[in-house]
Formats: sequence, C-alpha cells, structure tokens
Amino acid sequence: MLFATTTTRYARFPTTIDENFWSDESFCRDNKPWFSLGKTMAEKAAWRAARGTDLKLVTICVALVTGAGFRRRNPTPSIAYLKGAHAMLADGLLATADVAEAHVRVYEEMNGTAGGRYICYDHVVRRAEEFAELQRQLGLPAGARGVPATPDDDDSRAARFQLCRRKLTALMSARRRCTYDAYFPVMYE
Repeated sequence: MLFATTTTRYARFPTTIDENFWSDESFCRDNKPWFSLGKTMAEKAAWRAARGTDLKLVTICVALVTGAGFRRRNPTPSIAYLKGAHAMLADGLLATADVAEAHVRVYEEMNGTAGGRYICYDHVVRRAEEFAELQRQLGLPAGARGVPATPDDDDSRAARFQLCRRKLTALMSARRRCTYDAYFPVMYE
C-alpha cells in the first residue's frame, strides 16, 4: 500500500499479504517512493529498538489516507502514491476517521490482546477511473511531472495477492459501547 506493500517481484509475493509482510526496500530505492521507504525503515528501527525490552510496541500500517480536505492539506503521500502507480500493485485507500478509530481501539486494548503490527486499509484502487479520480481530487493534472496519466488498466486481470486486515478487524469488531444512556436517559436542554 503505500503502507508496506511496495514491490514488483510478483513471484516472491505471498498470496495473502498481512502483518508479516514488509515493503521491498530496494524497490522503494529504485522507484523513489521515499515516503514508503522512510516509513518502512523507521518501523523496522522501532522493532529493533523494542526487541529485548519490556516495551510493548504496536504499529498500524495504514494505506493511503484520504478524507475531507486531507489530500489538499497533506498531499505528500498521495502524490507519492500516484508517482508509483505504474510500478506498484493495487493499494489501499483509507478515510482519516477510520485511521483515528483504529488507533483508539489499539490503544484501548494495549493492556489486553493488542500487540504487533496491524494492516489498516479500506478501498483498493484497481481501475484507471479510480486512479484518475484520486488524481483529480488532488488537483494534479494528468501527466504532471513524475505522475503517470493512468496506471495500466486491465479489469480482467486477476489480483496477484489478497490484502488481509483480519487482525485489526477482529480488534475493532470487539468494540465496547457505553450503555449508560440506554438505561438512564439523560435530559438535554
């Protein structure tokens, strides 16, 4: 995703990409999605630092984050995504509210079962129309410097892999809700 699945070595891909999969750093260096490379290297450094300590580390590997106004205020990862579109596989998109909720749920479960890496994505871009819409929303003209007009569009090709967010989904579906108002209605003025 621009979160951790940048690679072109399809033969080495597992059929299911989950929390155990890491970005291919040499691919990132060759194709220059520096944002992905930086995230991958920083996360690996954090895991090395946490190894052998009592530190309970949790990382949430998010896809391309989108949301109302987010792309205009923080276009760096979005532009990096578009620049690498030809070389990268279909990657995920995620709304900012979903990212925030995932962080809250993981934080709430830190004393319980939460731990390790979590893959967080929502929509997978696979078609040229979706790519073009993202490009339009970012205000980037087709063919802008370093940005391809559209990725290869072949709706008939089968997905080379499956993204798996099962670990995060299980954590988020175990959501606790306050039932106080259901039993003791609050009067609002």
